[in-house]
Amino acid sequence: MPEKPDRNAIEVRNVSKIFGSGDARFAALDRVSVNIRENEFFTLLGPSGCGKTTLLRLIAGFDFPTEGEILLYGDDIAPLPPFKRPVNTVFQSYALFPHMTVAENIGFGLEMLGKPKAEVEARVAQMLKLVRMEQLAGRRTSQISGGQQQRVALARALAPQPKVLLLDEPLSALDYKLRKDMQIELKTLQLETGITFIFVTHDQEEALTMSDRIAVMSAGKILQVGSPRDIYDRPAERFVADFIGESNFLPASVVSTAGNLATVRLASGAEIPASLPDGFAPKGNVSIVIRPEHAQLSRPEGAALAGTVENVVYLGTDTHFHLRLDSGEPFIVRRQNARGHTDRFAAGSQVGLLIPADSAQILKD
Repeated sequence: MPEKPDRNAIEVRNVSKIFGSGDARFAALDRVSVNIRENEFFTLLGPSGCGKTTLLRLIAGFDFPTEGEILLYGDDIAPLPPFKRPVNTVFQSYALFPHMTVAENIGFGLEMLGKPKAEVEARVAQMLKLVRMEQLAGRRTSQISGGQQQRVALARALAPQPKVLLLDEPLSALDYKLRKDMQIELKTLQLETGITFIFVTHDQEEALTMSDRIAVMSAGKILQVGSPRDIYDRPAERFVADFIGESNFLPASVVSTAGNLATVRLASGAEIPASLPDGFAPKGNVSIVIRPEHAQLSRPEGAALAGTVENVVYLGTDTHFHLRLDSGEPFIVRRQNARGHTDRFAAGSQVGLLIPADSAQILKD
């Protein structure tokens, strides 16, 4: 049988959001379009002020677009107030009721919807089990930890069985270790419930860890949408490459193109293959990006690039070699450490760089 096609839970069509007027007019979103699939963990990623929270608020109904459409399973919800939308939101501040127990907090929204008492109790029990809080059901939320409060906020938002769950940087208040643990728990919850999660964060590691797909935003626009691997290995624009992970940028000139590959000439005169962003046909001078772990150190003879090791930084799991290329550009090589391995490339060493095929990517800007 043919596979069932992906179904869109949310469709954002040419949405703009303008704040202010006259000289104070500001476009928080500029003709943004994106489709978010049913049952996926979708992340809006970008720096502060890029428009990601504004877009989440428009989907939630806390604000309305200046122009454009927002569809939920094909129905236009842009004019609808929040309480008429089958979506729920978990905020950075969990907004729990401290005088209520864990169970009472989870059931509060259901009671406000007028659900029968037996249904509320059954659903609360189900949510407590889902977030592994059965033993704390009778404890007040002011008496539990930050991570436990986060679980309660999630359970409360999931209890009414929304079609879409919106999460506005809900992990930012947690310490590092707990945040790492909750990243895995959030993804597990999404898989178990089958609900579409739309997650907002400025933390690239969170986005890469949890997401099925990521939309990278800057200055009110979506620059690229793709899987974590696509976004990391195949950034289309310099901002995306620079915002996510460490990157080496080099000038180059296009020699030839064929399909989604090009041959580029580096400052050293060496020619290497480089991937092309979809639909991009460059000519002349371009920038390429190479991730630090994709390059390899070698002897200078016969290498595509050569330079000098300026610093060697041991980080336990891997070692970073900071180079200065003969052409003047800085370059970082990251190598995973193997037990018993001895480095022969010390600071001051003359080295070569090997650039394996499929490691370089041409950028649009």
